[in-house]
Amino acid sequence: MSKYYYLISGLPDIALDNTKQIYSISSFRHEIEGALSGHDRDLLLPFFRKFDNQNLLAFLKLKNQPFDERATVDADDIAELYAALRDEEKLPESKHIPPYFPLFVKEYLASEEKDDNPLISWEDRLSALYYDYAIKSPNRFISEWFELSLNIGNILTAINCRNHKLDKTEYIVGDNEVAESLRTSNARDFGLGETLDYLPELFRIVDEPNLMTRERKTDLLKWIWLDEQTFFKTFDIETIFAYLLRIEMIERWTSLDKTKGEQTFRELVGAVKRESAGVLDEFKQNTKMM
Repeated sequence: MSKYYYLISGLPDIALDNTKQIYSISSFRHEIEGALSGHDRDLLLPFFRKFDNQNLLAFLKLKNQPFDERATVDADDIAELYAALRDEEKLPESKHIPPYFPLFVKEYLASEEKDDNPLISWEDRLSALYYDYAIKSPNRFISEWFELSLNIGNILTAINCRNHKLDKTEYIVGDNEVAESLRTSNARDFGLGETLDYLPELFRIVDEPNLMTRERKTDLLKWIWLDEQTFFKTFDIETIFAYLLRIEMIERWTSLDKTKGEQTFRELVGAVKRESAGVLDEFKQNTKMM
C-alpha cells in the first residue's frame, strides 16, 4: 500500500468549527490526484459517486439545474447510457459509468413504461444501490465508513418515523443487517442495543430540538469516528479519504447563509463546551470497540 508522507504532512489542520474554508472538494481533488497511485484514486471513487447520482436523477427527471462538476461521469455519458437502454441497444463502453447505473436506469424506464410508482422514492432506490456498491469497497476503512453513514441515516430516520407515526419501511434504505432490524423490530432500540455502540449517542442527538444543531452534532459524531479510525493510518490513503470527508462537512456548513452559519457554529461550540467531557470521552471509548 502506498504511503503519502509529503502530501499528508503538508495538509493544514482543519476542525469542524472552521469558519474559513481552506479547500473545496474540487480544489483538494485537483491537488491530490496526481500524487495518488491509480489503485488509490479508484478507492476514492465512491465518494464522488454521490455527485454522479445527483446528476443522473436530474437528467431523468428533467430538472433544470446545473451539472455538478464534482462528478466523475459527464453529461454525454449519462445521455448515451439512457438512450442505449431506452432503445435496447448495446451499452456504451465507458469506464466512468458506475456499475449500478444501468440497473437503476432500467428500473426507471420500466416504471415509466408501466406508469407505475416504486414503493420507495427514486432517490432512496438509487441511494440503496449506491451504498451497496460503496460498502463493497476493497478497503476496509472505506467500506466501514459507508456502512456507518448508511446506519446513522437509517437509525435517525427510523426514530423520526416512530416519533411521527410514519411507516418506517418506506424510508429505510439498503439491505444490511441494521436496515433489516430497523424495518422489522418494534423494540425501543430496534434490537440493536448490543450491536451498535454509538446508538445511545444517536438517541441523544434526536432529542436535540434545533434541527441544524442536530445535524451538526451528527457530523461531530462522524468526525470523531474518523479521528479514531485513522489514528494509526497517518500517511495512508485512509487519512486522505477522511480529510476529503471533513472538507465536505466544512464545505456544506460554510455554504450556509453567513449569519445563520456563524450562529450555528457558536451554538454548537457552546453546547459542546457545556456538556460534560465525559459524553465525548464515552463516545470515543465506544468507537474504539467498533
